[in-house]
Amino acid sequence: MSTDYSDLQRRMEGAINAFKHDLASLRTGRASSNLLDPIHVQAYGSSMPLNQVATVSVPEPRMISVSVWDKSMVGAVDRAIRESNLGFNPIVDGTNLRIPLPELNEQRRKELVKIAHTYAENAKVATRHVRRDGMDALKKAEKDGDISQDDQRVQSDKVQKLTDDTISQIDSLLAGKEAEIMQV
Repeated sequence: MSTDYSDLQRRMEGAINAFKHDLASLRTGRASSNLLDPIHVQAYGSSMPLNQVATVSVPEPRMISVSVWDKSMVGAVDRAIRESNLGFNPIVDGTNLRIPLPELNEQRRKELVKIAHTYAENAKVATRHVRRDGMDALKKAEKDGDISQDDQRVQSDKVQKLTDDTISQIDSLLAGKEAEIMQV
């Protein structure tokens, strides 16, 4: 009996991937099509993700372009973007909406860094939960007599190393995002 390291590793990688997704939604002054991911549009009697009623592209570093497929949906898309609390002001041009990204001021940059730190902490907590599950399984296996005390110690060290590696990966992703946000 031994702990399933591939499962622990998969779950820790899941925490990292969720963290990467959270970071992608943070606005850094550079345009990204991911910035509009949280927006839902009231379309055809239901709430739909923006990417199901329009094509989102980034033609310039500080501009997002939204090309609405159905002409009758332009107003709803414009309204959804304005009401999203993301601070965007779309310019309507036929079935296209151009969204210029304003420069980030110092205060807003610091707020974004705080948000990034919150996301990082959430990812670390998720990682520690996975470690705890692994350690509990090892203790139970030793108690049940499935593994010796020495094996339990060796495997616990492996689980801890996996945790440390994951947390350092989260820290380096955070440092990169922080540098990107603070870059003027």
